[in-house]
Amino acid sequence: MPQLSDDCFAFGGVLLPIAQAQERIEALYACSAGVETVALPAALGRVLAADVIAPLSLPPLTNSAVDGYAVYFDDLAPAQPTLLPIHGRTAAGEAPAGRVPRGHAWRILTGAVMPEGPDTVLMQEDCTLLPEGVLIRPGIGRGANCRLAGEDIAVGDLALAAGRRLSPPDLGLLAALGQHQVAVRVKLRVALFSTGDEITDPPAPLRPGKVYDANRFMLGALLARIGVVVQDHGILPDDPEGTQSALRAAAAGADLVLTSGGVSTGEADHVRAAIEAIGALTFWRVGIKPGRPVALGELNGTPLLGLPGNPVAALVTFVAIGRPLLDRLAGARHVPPPRFPLRSGFAYRKKPGRREFVGVLVGADGVVQLYPKEGAGMITSLTESDALMELPEDLTTLAPGDTVLCIPMGLLHG
Repeated sequence: MPQLSDDCFAFGGVLLPIAQAQERIEALYACSAGVETVALPAALGRVLAADVIAPLSLPPLTNSAVDGYAVYFDDLAPAQPTLLPIHGRTAAGEAPAGRVPRGHAWRILTGAVMPEGPDTVLMQEDCTLLPEGVLIRPGIGRGANCRLAGEDIAVGDLALAAGRRLSPPDLGLLAALGQHQVAVRVKLRVALFSTGDEITDPPAPLRPGKVYDANRFMLGALLARIGVVVQDHGILPDDPEGTQSALRAAAAGADLVLTSGGVSTGEADHVRAAIEAIGALTFWRVGIKPGRPVALGELNGTPLLGLPGNPVAALVTFVAIGRPLLDRLAGARHVPPPRFPLRSGFAYRKKPGRREFVGVLVGADGVVQLYPKEGAGMITSLTESDALMELPEDLTTLAPGDTVLCIPMGLLHG
């Protein structure tokens, strides 16, 4: 992949809008995951590798939605009760009955295949059973309480499209279509690093100047939730040559290298410099807050994504940049988390040219308030906020009562 020339590489240069960053990911990266066939119980969360075409209709045959009586609609008197003798009975799982004579009713239970002839089912609660037959009150509509063959999905229809991450209902649909296994994409391998001499792993003693590593555990969990094989490479110290060597080695055995920290302009920030020294930089400095210093590049054909070191910025940039990249590499259709319109309960100002994400608390009245602790390092803003408010690039002033779009915090993690 060639290195792209862009003034967003220069410190203080124009910030690359998020939409353009996502467009570059779409243009420059393709699916790198192979295909394998797995049993249905193992397919949850996997990426569907090929379209699934329905081999049969659902339901396969027209059946009753209720316990009741199947009748010919044209046998019913429109304005007075109709008494019909009962010709037979069918329960769910039994073979379809023969043809029902005109002027007769057929006792039928929920899920049972409709016998030949009748086109309408009366709920048993709307009927009176008498020794001589069933008395049916007027007022039913033609075709009532019938589940038509193929009304859910017809044979030959597209049941599930390639690129879908399979959910529990998807597995239910596949099973209903008679599938016991499915072709999915091979799981991506992601090499995960944290960076910085100040970072240490729990439960080691916390020496002066040190902080425990939060990002690797948070990012590893985010990756695991989307079915990625996480290769945990631990913490990279602040050493230029060591950083280059570790990243090069990790790239050789992974589909993506993911780091946090070391992508800004400080003298101890070595990840971006390593990408430029031994690989190619796709973009750096995106118009997003928190998270402006986010670097995307490649090392010997393996993408490398460097996220900021502050935990809130790491999460926000993972959602905005990392997830679209991972979906692209995995062959998955990227589905952004939904935004819900709410009302601001406060005034706010921001700079133009960048999209800003702010932790908010959501009231029962649909009015949001700022989470009281702001900052890219405030981990509790991720655990205690109800949602992230998303403010677009062109917005500079927010007034109380203005409509804002918010992403529920729980939807950022799936």
